[in-house]
Amino acid sequence: MTDLIAVPARKPARPQFSSGPCAKPPGYSPEKLATESLGRSHRAKIGKTRLAYCIDLMREVLQLPDTHRIGIVPGSDTGAFEMAMWTMLGQRAVTTVAWESFGEGWVTDAAKQLKLDPTVIRADYGQLPDLTQIDFSTDVLFTWNGTTSGVRVPNADFIPDDREGLTFADSTSAVFAYDIDWSKIDVATFSWQKVLGGEGGHGVLILGPRAVERLETYTPAWPLPKVFRLVSKGKLAEGVFKGETINTPSMLAVEDAIFALEWSKSLGGLEGLKARSDANAAALGKIVAERDWLGHLAVDEATRSKTSVCLTVEGADADFIKKFAALLEKQDAAYDVAGYRDAPAGLRIWCGATVDTQDIEDLGPWLDWAYATVKAEQVAA
Repeated sequence: MTDLIAVPARKPARPQFSSGPCAKPPGYSPEKLATESLGRSHRAKIGKTRLAYCIDLMREVLQLPDTHRIGIVPGSDTGAFEMAMWTMLGQRAVTTVAWESFGEGWVTDAAKQLKLDPTVIRADYGQLPDLTQIDFSTDVLFTWNGTTSGVRVPNADFIPDDREGLTFADSTSAVFAYDIDWSKIDVATFSWQKVLGGEGGHGVLILGPRAVERLETYTPAWPLPKVFRLVSKGKLAEGVFKGETINTPSMLAVEDAIFALEWSKSLGGLEGLKARSDANAAALGKIVAERDWLGHLAVDEATRSKTSVCLTVEGADADFIKKFAALLEKQDAAYDVAGYRDAPAGLRIWCGATVDTQDIEDLGPWLDWAYATVKAEQVAA
């Protein structure tokens, strides 16, 4: 049946459109990574130096103020966010804000694992909750950019300067792509495998001064695993935020992240990364606008992700999307574009900075081809 429909002549040069792990930076190859730290102890001078350099690069590219600490921790973004929850929650009431799968995961952990009876503010996929409902006398957990729904907070204006509780921002699809007002964020987490296109397995934990104060003045009622412990003898374990990791990191993953961060600097840092992501989202938006069978799951453009863009496909169910994505992968035209398993059936196209805009533009005809092919197969059946 695919032979009856014209196959586009041009393919995306790099068909990696996965929302995590994401495409590597343009020009990447493993041979370009520094390897002097491999096979050495991460506690040797060379290991500590490279870990500290990675932290310094993240601070520079993120334009993170000196008031905030950066630590490399185990378990990717999930591990970093769990570490923050388990070490700091429980002193005061908790509000969780959820509009997609990962936000719902934090609801589950707060309610069922930590048994904190949180106030839950929800919205359906494609929508952002009413952020004015949030009581900032409580600790507040939210996802800055909903990777599985394509919905993000537009900015940090909804967070008051005089908040009493801490703000915990799962920022893994947001950092390096948006401006973030760090004065409003007490805890942020992310992983290199998202916007930087780095390797998975490592998380990054950012702590503002109010979070440090909480860690040093509050001890949770529950026991903490060793990999979660950020305090020693009542004081913050400062070494964690200087490259002295809690457990053994992969120095290969660290060197991979350093490559991506140095590439980011070559673009002009955060501004260059944002410009690439914005251009990619605009290119995909043009594709959607020109096709009546495609739509955005996030209807409000002001809260629509510019990184993990989630699309609706007219008349599609999960089986349709599975066939659609499989056709594109078989042709090496696009990899990993099916929507998240818990989200409404649709497509998800990563538009972060490591993707080239020309590849987004070249994707359009392939989406047409896959849609027409699956439709024709349905008619023939």
